[in-house]
Amino acid sequence: MTMAQAGAAVAAATGLLVFALYSSIHKVEEGHLAVYYRGGALLTSPSGPGYHIMLPFITTFKSVQTTLQTDEVKNVPCGTSGGVMIYIDRIEVVNKLAPHAVYDIVRNYTADYDKTLIFNKIHHELNQFCSAHTLQEVYIELFDQIDENLKLALQKDLNVMAPGLTIQAVRVTKPKIPEAIRRNFELMEAEKTKLLIAAQKQKVVEKEAETDRKKALIEAEKAAQVARIHYQQKIMEKETEKRISEIEDAAFLAREKAKADAEYYTAQKLADSNKLKLTPEYLELMKYQAIAANSKLYFGDRIPSTFLDSCAFQQASLRTAQETSLPLQETPETSGENHLRAKESTG
Repeated sequence: MTMAQAGAAVAAATGLLVFALYSSIHKVEEGHLAVYYRGGALLTSPSGPGYHIMLPFITTFKSVQTTLQTDEVKNVPCGTSGGVMIYIDRIEVVNKLAPHAVYDIVRNYTADYDKTLIFNKIHHELNQFCSAHTLQEVYIELFDQIDENLKLALQKDLNVMAPGLTIQAVRVTKPKIPEAIRRNFELMEAEKTKLLIAAQKQKVVEKEAETDRKKALIEAEKAAQVARIHYQQKIMEKETEKRISEIEDAAFLAREKAKADAEYYTAQKLADSNKLKLTPEYLELMKYQAIAANSKLYFGDRIPSTFLDSCAFQQASLRTAQETSLPLQETPETSGENHLRAKESTG
């Protein structure tokens, strides 16, 4: 063997070794597990993220995601109970595979387990739902329940068939329906919109009327309260005037009573004083003083039985005043006056 042949053999061996090493070293991304096949048989030990070595040309691997992933099912046909065929453009299924269940699920459903457990199941469950409902229900009335029903149906089957695979959410786009039917639905929605607008206008009018009624009621209550306050104010004013009048009457009555008591006391004291003063001796003295003050003397055999003198008239006026203030002394004074007149007549 020449040197050239030997060098070529070494280069070929080196290249084969490098290729074998390159084929045996592989990388697993974070959030994935690597499952290995050797001679078509699944090995029991998956590998985690990082670099790993396997036997080249004999062992192969597939990466299985164990974090949240979204599978899309597109253009799913759906026949309603009325025979109308509609199409759902896209259905998104958010799911997660637990790491401990990777080996069992890959062994039973291969590494492309989502085609069997999710894609095919979506077609089946959606057709079951559509065949039991009308176009009106699928397209409008029950559309908001489709995603929840699909999620519950998928999870119920997965709990039995593939424990460890969890459905997090299902999102369904609006179905595609025939153009003629779609226009009818748009017209119907337009009429419903008009009806809603009319209903809202009616509610607005009712609210405005209710507001006006409440406003009028509030104004009436306010006026009634003001009138009640004015009425109570007048009552209080009248009661105050009444109490003031009662106080003034009581004060006037007290003053008059005190005045009457004072006059009665004065009269009583004056009467007591006169009783002590007008003794028979004092009256006799007054009689002689009156006779001595008489400036006229009459002589002859015939004396007038009646005469008036200015001095006697003044004394009579004084006596009349005393008789008015002292009724108890009227009898003695009158008898003294008569006696004085009799003496004057005799003289």
